[in-house]
Order: sequence, then structure tokens, then C-alpha cells
Amino acid sequence: MRKTTATLASVAVAATFTLTACGSSNTNSNSSNSSSSGPAKSVSAACSLSNPPTSGAKLPAATNLGKAKGKVGVILPDTTSSTRYTLYDKPLLQKALTGAGITADIQNAQGDKNKFASIAQNMIGEGVKVLMIDSIDAPSGAGVEQKAAAAGVKVIDYDRVNLGGSAGYYVSFDNEDVGKLQAQTLVDCLDAQGVKDPNIIMMDGGTDVDNNAVLFKKGAHEVLDPLQQQGKLKIVSESVVKGWNVSNAAPAFNQALTAAGGKVDGVLAANDDIANAVIGVLKKNGLAGHVAVTGQDSGVEGLQNIVTGQQSMTVFKNVKLEAQAAAQLAIALIQGKDPSKAGMTLTNFNDPQKPSHKIQALLLPAQVITQANVNDVVKAGALTTAEICKGITSACSKLGLS
Repeated sequence: MRKTTATLASVAVAATFTLTACGSSNTNSNSSNSSSSGPAKSVSAACSLSNPPTSGAKLPAATNLGKAKGKVGVILPDTTSSTRYTLYDKPLLQKALTGAGITADIQNAQGDKNKFASIAQNMIGEGVKVLMIDSIDAPSGAGVEQKAAAAGVKVIDYDRVNLGGSAGYYVSFDNEDVGKLQAQTLVDCLDAQGVKDPNIIMMDGGTDVDNNAVLFKKGAHEVLDPLQQQGKLKIVSESVVKGWNVSNAAPAFNQALTAAGGKVDGVLAANDDIANAVIGVLKKNGLAGHVAVTGQDSGVEGLQNIVTGQQSMTVFKNVKLEAQAAAQLAIALIQGKDPSKAGMTLTNFNDPQKPSHKIQALLLPAQVITQANVNDVVKAGALTTAEICKGITSACSKLGLS
């Protein structure tokens, strides 16, 4: 994360591009629509920052730990909150663990907490040495961790930490930093257009079920609150999309937009799915392409919305880095090695629900994606240009992606 916070300068940065510049006229088909009650016509969702905010987290050093023997159990939460678990996490973890000689049992609980507990019990009974879990919620995850501890099984919280639990390790992205990246990029995109005193609506993720969402929110407020106190922006509304259930996002945003009198310059949406729901409401109100909107996850839909100028940014969390880091940690634990001595930089992670819970965290950097660097997702192997550009070849061509 950049150490300096943008000040929403009063002078607009000169635009040097057509579709790709933050302060440019958006050529997306929706950009011709406007509303007298909406934001200033100069606001464009299309954003291409030459120097976007960067994460303050660091990648772990590449270390070859060699082969290991034993069994690792991995339980993923569902296939509905994100497609990543099936498309990326499972195959990446399978490859990394089996490549080290470890037997990997990777299962998905399909959103069922009872199934999650049953899978864990079976894995513990089958003698896994390490259990890696991405829980459906913290209480059920903590219950599994308690059973694992009683059996002498080491536990890694994967992607989401279980507050009140007993896992010794946690691997994820620096989620507070992710919130900072979203907020700072939103501020920077508006600042580059010379937008004064913007109205911001915040659409938080499932803070009721996911500590990551709590951290995203905290990080965003660390950037936005000081600016609001200085009178440089106004958070006109903040809503929670409970349980990350995207079906709740459009009604919540519609209500927030109505309460704001239709006047909004930027929306801090917690992820791309929420952003897409927000964009749907903006379209109905003739505002799509005229409001800066954040996102997270860098999925096809989110990236397409960026390419077509309806979404300003997304956060790319390279699951490959997360899976490799978690696998490396599991390998080190099976080998009986101290992770810190195996080249991993672990930090203390405080559990506000259980201060006695001593957990070591391996937190990874995420990357801001705007129109300027969509191709970085392709270079990382997360998606292909064909996948991103399907149905939007003209817009991709203007960005040099086709």
C-alpha cells in the first residue's frame, strides 16, 4: 500500500487516452446515459492509473523443502461463494502437495456445516498429519479445530481465519491491505478526474460470517475516514451484503442510492459479484459508466466490466501464490521443521475473540487491476484473453487485449 494518501486534488490530471484514461470520455455503450440527479458528467468509471496503489505485503522466499511423507486433509467450503475453489484451489493444492510426495485428500463441504464436520472427522480418523480448512463460518471451523487438536493434528486456516478457534497457522492474503487497496484506488481514480468532494457508497461483504470481510472494511475505512474528516469526501451510506449473498446486493444498493438522492460518485463494492449487482442498478438509473466502482477477485465478469468501462478496478489475489504458500507450510509441518527456518516469514495474528489463541499468519500481497494492466491476470495464468474478451472483442481491441 502506498504510504501517502491521495488528497482529491482540485485540478484534473490531463487525460492522454480515450477509453483507457481515468478522466476520459467513456466510449462504452452505457456511457451516453446520464441523470440530472446523479454524479457530475465528468465522472467516468473507466480508470487506467499509471501508478496504482501497491500492497505492503511481501511474497515468501522461494524454498525447496524436498519430499515428505504423510497425509494432508484439505476441506474447502463451497462452490457458490466463489468459483475459485473448484477451478483453482483444489487443483493447485493437489499438484503442490502430491509433487512433494504427500497424499492429499481434498474435499468440498458444499456449504453444509454438518458435512464439513463429518469430512473433518473422517480425515482425522484416517490419520492426516495436517488439516487445512477454509471454513463455512468461524464457529463450525473452531469446532473442527478443537477435535483436530485433541487428536494431535496440526491445523492451517486457509484463506479465512477462524476467530475463537485453535489453529496454529493461517495462510491468506493481507486482507486489511486489500481494503486499503480498494479504497485508495477509488480515491485515486476520482482524484485523477479532478472530482471534488465525491459522494461514496460502501457495499461491504459478509461481515456477519467472514472475518476477511471485516478486515476489508477496516482497511477501507483507514483510507476513507481521514479524508471524510478533512471534508474531502463523504460516505453517504454503508450497507452489508449479509452472508456474501449477492442476491441481497442489488436491493441494498438500490435503497442506498435512493437515500442518497441518486447522487453518487464512487461505490466501494467488496467484490466483483457485488460490483456487478451495483452496476445493474446503475444501468437502470442511467448511471452505468459514470460512477467509479471497485471490486475484488478478478473473475471474468469483473474484468469484463473493467474492460467495458463500467467498473474501475478489481483486486487480483493470485490463488496460485496462496495455494503454493499453504502447501509449503503443510510440507514444513509434516517434516517437523520450523516454518520460519524454512524461509517463511510468519507474523503474529491477534484473535479478538480469544486473546489466548496464538496463531502465526503468512499474509500475501494482492494486486490492483485497472484498464491499464488487465493483461497481468492473463500473464499470471489465471484467465486467458479469450475468456476475458468473449463477447466484448471491440472493447478489448481498444485496450490492446485482442
